[in-house]
Amino acid sequence: MLRCADGSFYTGLTRHEDVGVRVNQHAESAPGTAYTSKRLPVELVWAEWFERYDDAFASERRIKGWSRAKKEALIERDYARISQLAWRKGERGVL
Repeated sequence: MLRCADGSFYTGLTRHEDVGVRVNQHAESAPGTAYTSKRLPVELVWAEWFERYDDAFASERRIKGWSRAKKEALIERDYARISQLAWRKGERGVL
């Protein structure tokens, strides 16, 4: 997850083993970085590695649907707060 200059978050995934490669693409406004290219500079604030692409894709989709408060709790690794925020929204309270 990237924090953009305007304070927004960008959540995406990459097939690169080194997430820094993809972060640099965003920072350089490479093709495929339309959202972030208008909100530079960007900062990597959270990343997770998955064995399977399908698992990474599912996680990305889930996080994209989260509130800003929940994303901030994830960045802070405040899992109790994530759970509390999920319960308030009628979710199951798990990551």
